[in-house]
Amino acid sequence: MNYKCPWCESENNTSFLKLKDYFLSQEDFEIYECNNCNLLFTVPCPSPSEIGRYYKSEDYLSHNEEKKGLFAKIYNIVKKNNIKNKYNIATNGCMHSINILDIGCGIGDFLHYAKRNGCSITGIEPDNEARKIAEKKLNCNILSPEELQNLPDNSFDIVTMWHVLEHVADLKTEIYHLQRILRKDGRLVLALPNYKSYDAEYYKDKWAAYDVPRHLNHFSQNSISNIFYNTKLQHIDTKPLKWDSFYISTLSEKYCKHNLSFIRGIAKGWKSNIKAKKTGQYSSLVYILKKSDDNNV
Repeated sequence: MNYKCPWCESENNTSFLKLKDYFLSQEDFEIYECNNCNLLFTVPCPSPSEIGRYYKSEDYLSHNEEKKGLFAKIYNIVKKNNIKNKYNIATNGCMHSINILDIGCGIGDFLHYAKRNGCSITGIEPDNEARKIAEKKLNCNILSPEELQNLPDNSFDIVTMWHVLEHVADLKTEIYHLQRILRKDGRLVLALPNYKSYDAEYYKDKWAAYDVPRHLNHFSQNSISNIFYNTKLQHIDTKPLKWDSFYISTLSEKYCKHNLSFIRGIAKGWKSNIKAKKTGQYSSLVYILKKSDDNNV
């Protein structure tokens, strides 16, 4: 059966990988590759009314500061130390007052750091509980995803999506609004898992960053170039998130049910980063795109 690509709508696609939701439901899924734009996409794609149940777990760490255990503690330490690096990547050393929108802001840690550094901040977050925590932390209203369409044109210097675009079902509408709300020369910053990395190739179907069905889309450097080619967003730089390989590899080891999963995961994450120094294929990559008035059509 041929499925329609969520970006280019081509039905010319092939099965890429069969796998399970190892994180929560243990249900079977399949990833297909579009032979036209090279995007990978998850099949079946849960409907908006169904997708919420795949996030209902206390182990979903990105929204849980109170989770106990060594793995959760290390995750939160790394997350906090990584925020400064993310901020520097997003702002590129810009010193003037910046208007930042963080889509998928979670509990507001990145925006909190940006606010402390003098930025005007806006956040969008789909999870009700995470949104409440962020609002209390930031002392401001956090928007729901439906409110993206109501934001004014040309209103932000920077839009960040830290591991968010892979969760978006309607890529075309999302990217249309990203172009619309950015000011001329504004920057879109996308952090995404990279299935071309060594750890992805090593763990195969148990690579934690496939994270089906929460991750509906799976990107490579090639597919990012293809997707944004005919838009007003020009890809200008790519940066690594080197810490991600350790977290992803450690979680992948748990899915493999190996003994000493933490130690093995750290070792594999280290090896992935070493190999990526030569190939550029880090476990997670940050794509920086700049808005121009002209597209390539």
